[in-house]
Amino acid sequence: MAVLSNTIRVERARKKITQAELAEAIHVSRQTIHAVEAGKFVPSINLALRMAKYFEIDFDELFQLETEKENSNL
Repeated sequence: MAVLSNTIRVERARKKITQAELAEAIHVSRQTIHAVEAGKFVPSINLALRMAKYFEIDFDELFQLETEKENSNL
């Protein structure tokens, strides 16, 4: 099974913004940002692209699809 991981927390730290600030900038709730960061919610394509655009990075830099085998090596 594949898992969608992300670097949102890293990108937020780089920009020195909170979950709430990111949420406000892309028009979602802070809870949504938290859930996506924690891997508890898979964002829609629209939301994922808005996040990547906000951070000025490519979608595949922000989100990575990992297999269970890759996850077991962590």
